[in-house]
Amino acid sequence: MANMAPNKVAMPIQEPEVRITNFEEVTLGYTKEMAIEEANRCLHCKNRPCVSGCPVNVNIPDFIEEVKSGNFEEAYKIISVTSSLPAVCGRVCPQESQCESKCVRGIKTEAVAIGRLERFVADYVRENCNTPMTKPETNGHKVAVVGAGPAGLTCAGDLAKAGYEVTVFEALHVAGGVLMYGIPQFRLPKEIVQNEISHLKELGVNFITNFVVGRSDSIDALIEEGYEAIFIGSGAGLPNFMKLEGENLKGVYSANEFLTRINLMKAYRAGSPTPIQHPTKCVVVGGGNVAMDAARCARRLGAEVHIVYRRSLDELPARKEEVEHAMEEGIIFDLLRNPTKVLGNEQGWINGVECIKMELGEPDASGRRRPVEIPGSEFVIDADCMIMSIGTSPNPLIRQTTEGLEVNRKGCLVVDDTNMTTREGIYAGGDAVTGAATVISAMGAGKKAAASIQAYLNK
Repeated sequence: MANMAPNKVAMPIQEPEVRITNFEEVTLGYTKEMAIEEANRCLHCKNRPCVSGCPVNVNIPDFIEEVKSGNFEEAYKIISVTSSLPAVCGRVCPQESQCESKCVRGIKTEAVAIGRLERFVADYVRENCNTPMTKPETNGHKVAVVGAGPAGLTCAGDLAKAGYEVTVFEALHVAGGVLMYGIPQFRLPKEIVQNEISHLKELGVNFITNFVVGRSDSIDALIEEGYEAIFIGSGAGLPNFMKLEGENLKGVYSANEFLTRINLMKAYRAGSPTPIQHPTKCVVVGGGNVAMDAARCARRLGAEVHIVYRRSLDELPARKEEVEHAMEEGIIFDLLRNPTKVLGNEQGWINGVECIKMELGEPDASGRRRPVEIPGSEFVIDADCMIMSIGTSPNPLIRQTTEGLEVNRKGCLVVDDTNMTTREGIYAGGDAVTGAATVISAMGAGKKAAASIQAYLNK
């Protein structure tokens, strides 16, 4: 019988006063009993609206049905048909705006906790089963994947399952892309990311790290080496700045640099070879998930943290859960505010951020109300650290070193409906095409490109 409780089964969580002293995972996951109880809230609708909200089309009702019966390994097999990274997706996907937004239970009550159940299933199998993947028989076709982030990993996984010989070229010293350098340990433990990647290796995917395509070798050189198709999933790692006076002072970081030092290089640990400033007062500019990640990391370094965002709480683009966690952790939200100048001392360090108050005017091209400055409302926030989190753009290196790749005015690669670029046999997806977006949307692009590559090589 269905569980008609109006609310999701609550997720155990570290208390705010405890978690701001460590980088351990904040949410602790369901027990078996909790997972089964929550699974029984699913009505197993015949028309499966939740599936239409998933960019990789996970068979949600069927995997949840197996959870109801305690068949967790079978549930994992169902998820794995379409998703290469279930433990990741269960943690960082914005389910509230995707699969859960389509859930029938969510019309009058809370939607089924699809993401929490996916995480539980992946964690259960990793901890209790974790049967090695079987490498398929090769079909003889070689494909190169540029970038080991979510788009590249998904494309590589789908192609490997179909017998393709896949090599992934990654610029950093470890595979995972934004999953490793961008998302904090307290949201996505890195050992979980590496466990997911280990499954791809079992399928036969070869990873070459410390390899910058466009510098270590070119796209054309890879083609000459016998790769019949190439997928570019190099992300959007070039940070944007506001070009403010004082933006080049010491203590001013891009969110990418700040998070990479902390997440990938473990700079918060004593004696880290890649140290980072431990600020006392930090201003984070921006309102997206990356801004929340940077702010919550700075809080764990002991800082008083202000998030400066030029619109109101209603327009804040970050996930609701991340905003709530940030507020619980004592982060101050300076909304309807915008920085105008970075102030510094004689030693060249930041010592304050001048801001101006804003009000919302008429909607802009995005449909959101345009923020307008209030003349004469300038004020200063004391700060010895500032983190700019106002978006990123694709690195131009690949397009600058490869003939025939067209980009749009934002520097993103142009692709057709099959995710092929303007050069035959070269495909692209994820942030390199869309600009900075979600992990799951990048995975969806990687999956689509993998299908298109298979069709291209078998025509």
